[in-house]
Amino acid sequence: MAKLSKKLTEATAKVDKNTKYAVEAAVALAKETSVASYDATVEIAYNLNLDPKKADQQIRGALVLPNGTGKTQKVLVFAKGEKAKEAEAAGADYVGDDELVQKITSGWFDFDVVVATPDMMAVVGRLGRVLGPKGLMPNPKTGTVTMDVTKAINDVKAGKVTYRVDKAGIVHAPIGKVSFDDAKLVENFKALNEVITKSKPSGAKGTYITSLTITTTQGPGIKVDSASF
Repeated sequence: MAKLSKKLTEATAKVDKNTKYAVEAAVALAKETSVASYDATVEIAYNLNLDPKKADQQIRGALVLPNGTGKTQKVLVFAKGEKAKEAEAAGADYVGDDELVQKITSGWFDFDVVVATPDMMAVVGRLGRVLGPKGLMPNPKTGTVTMDVTKAINDVKAGKVTYRVDKAGIVHAPIGKVSFDDAKLVENFKALNEVITKSKPSGAKGTYITSLTITTTQGPGIKVDSASF
């Protein structure tokens, strides 16, 4: 087992593992126990009572956080003709079709989000094995396969985050940076929680959210009392 650094050991000691903190207290404690030397990301982890192997118990979607993520994301758009011009006007960082496929196939990944118009999915589909494992494949459920490329680009630039339940039934999503005011992090937290709660599949039985944790990059996990908001 790797030995904890002195800073992380001290930070972990401030967290009571047996306590579920109210959301405001959890956010404040997460910021206090951040050990990164940079402006760390604040992330939420939901442990859900789901069986992701069942098609009707998979959760995937996106939302624009009220206060953004604190990160500027580069958007790549697969489009042609007027839609390509629209994407460029909306502020896309990269716009193209086959030439982008070749660049990505060669190992280029200087982008954070991929958007595509429906007619371009046959082209983008050739990148499935490359983009899929990185979570970059465009998908209608996250609003990244659309004819409204302007809205898609604006949403990403405004602080859109995507979420997806993994094989273990856990959903991870960022809600901002340590430098954010507590109130802004709490507001983002509540916005995400509302979406996750409403996404409960009809086939899910029993307690839906079995545990909820907030953490910062490299920082300790802090249990949150979901009944506090």
